Amino acid sequence: MEDREIIKQVLQGDTDSFRLIVERYHIPVIRFVRNMISDNQMCEDIAQDVFLTAYKKLSSFDPYYSKFPTWLFVIARNKSINVLKKKKPLSMEDVPEKMNIEEPSDKLAQNEFFEKLDEILDSLPLKQKEAFILAEFEKLPYARIAEIQGARIGTVRSRINRAKNNLKSALKDFEGYIS
Repeated sequence: MEDREIIKQVLQGDTDSFRLIVERYHIPVIRFVRNMISDNQMCEDIAQDVFLTAYKKLSSFDPYYSKFPTWLFVIARNKSINVLKKKKPLSMEDVPEKMNIEEPSDKLAQNEFFEKLDEILDSLPLKQKEAFILAEFEKLPYARIAEIQGARIGTVRSRINRAKNNLKSALKDFEGYIS
């Protein structure tokens, strides 16, 4: 069933149909929020808040203005930004310049790499981080990211490129893990 049909049913009083929306978009929303927040415990709460807000404001969704997933990601983005504003961000200066890895195949080294990647992602400027996550993890096209961020496609490309360059330079000692 298409999103529009489900939304129409929900707006006509069949509130149980909203479950189909949640089932369809729960994983992408959780993944997006987790990548924005990097706090697994908070992710579920934020995702629930995203769906609750979407349900309450469903009548304001305009299918001629945007696609439903775009509208939903905007809500997830805004909820994530509100949480991030309350957290103290890590700056790029706080990330160590070099990491010693004895054996790249070592599981401990791999875990260290992913922890460092999360740390560095958290240190990126918010709009860069958001654009990078939407492009690389959610595999959204630049045009959709531009809609979500309310920016031009060129600006989105620039943000993603800067994020990649920042990540690449901060992770230069982990060359075996970066493709």
